[in-house]
Amino acid sequence: MVHLPEHLIAGYRNFMSGRYASESDRYRALARDGQSPETMVIACCDSRAAPESIFDAGPGELFVVRNVANLVPPYEPDGRHHSTSAALEFAVQSLKVKHIVVLGHGRCGGIGAALNTSATPLSPGDFIGKWMSLIAPAAETVAGSTLMTASERQTALERISIRYSIANLRTFPCVKILEGKERLTISGAWFDISTGELWVMNRDTGDFERPDPAI
Repeated sequence: MVHLPEHLIAGYRNFMSGRYASESDRYRALARDGQSPETMVIACCDSRAAPESIFDAGPGELFVVRNVANLVPPYEPDGRHHSTSAALEFAVQSLKVKHIVVLGHGRCGGIGAALNTSATPLSPGDFIGKWMSLIAPAAETVAGSTLMTASERQTALERISIRYSIANLRTFPCVKILEGKERLTISGAWFDISTGELWVMNRDTGDFERPDPAI
């Protein structure tokens, strides 16, 4: 007996008769030759903000790591378990990606949790709370602002967290060296779930700007 939810089985059948059927040669080439994506995307695990859908990417085009609130921890070679750092190491050192994009999004639950300092931990481990402590200083500053509405504070921290992650990326020696040699670019972007708008961080000013959709 197959033990998967029926909607997943139905989706798989659609995949095989649709996308796989039309791109079977590409899948076979990827299986034979391995992957060589040029871009790594560090995104949130929110089900509404899938990078492959947002960027209309085909198989093998993006190397994606997803976690709560698309955060990058600082470089800490302490012998402990570091999933995001391991994915970053593999992407940069083994796959030799040319671009890293930190992709945030609107209405992020992790960011909301960081702003809600009175929230009760979801479990005794409080894993989300500890993870979101990566941006605690910014969260405390934004949460204490009386000049913004709740939704403005949410959006502000979502975008600030992207800048935090980019700063942490540069604490990794391999990233800093390759960026300095202009062999690696680092970008930030923010996706609005409700409108579909993509805002890209200006590398010079840190401001988020909308690219011309050319539609």
